[in-house]
Amino acid sequence: MKKYWHVLGIGIQNNLTYRFNFLARSLFGLIPLVAMLYIWKAIYKDKGAGGMVGTYAFAEMVSYYLLATIVDALTAVNEDDWQIAADIKDGNISQFLLKPIDYLWYRLWLFISGRLAYLAVATVPLVIFIFCLRKYFVLPPDWGTFGWFLISAGLTALLQFFMSYMMAMLAFWVMEVSTFIFILFAFEYLASGHLFPLNILPPAFERALYFTPFPYQLYFPVSVYLGKTTGAELAKGLLIQLAWVVAAYFAARFAWNRGIKKYAAAGG
Repeated sequence: MKKYWHVLGIGIQNNLTYRFNFLARSLFGLIPLVAMLYIWKAIYKDKGAGGMVGTYAFAEMVSYYLLATIVDALTAVNEDDWQIAADIKDGNISQFLLKPIDYLWYRLWLFISGRLAYLAVATVPLVIFIFCLRKYFVLPPDWGTFGWFLISAGLTALLQFFMSYMMAMLAFWVMEVSTFIFILFAFEYLASGHLFPLNILPPAFERALYFTPFPYQLYFPVSVYLGKTTGAELAKGLLIQLAWVVAAYFAARFAWNRGIKKYAAAGG
């Protein structure tokens, strides 16, 4: 375990070297958020005072997008899938086959270090932005709800990573994985709740999405925070989310074990 703590420390140091890039990315990342808030403000204005979209008042809708931004900052894979694919193509994984270190866990700790570094840099502009919209920001119903939200967000991060790792394993079979990564990103962006809360969709579409892992990559933890998912539904959702994490982990292991049999070092 000590070696992975060392990986975490080195990863944080390396990421903080590019802290200005993180700051610029976090600031420019707020631009789409501002655009979405203006769109929803116009929608609610047409509905008059006390208007609702689905089960969301305007303050809850603003909180939804602010929380989605926070969860995304905590859990989103940045360039890990590209780096893993590059390691495979360039032969850099050869060193991990000769050392007592597991490549998957090595990349997971690097992913965690990247999220911690990004959060450290992005916290200030994000807090200022939330402070400016504080009258619309909804707090969780109670501390227990906030605790379940943190657990769900942690599972979301693991699910994001293992799915990206599994997609990067395609580099063992194909020369260019960018198309597959973009396809996965497109499905995730549409079906995970980045654009809108999933429970404003027709019930049939919403139920269909829950047969995929995508709602658990963003919408589910946000719905837990807002108190939209409670009781038995919360317990069931967390178990399903955990099941998707376990399934993604074993799928990633399986892809590695199959891919390494085809691997031929081209460098490194």
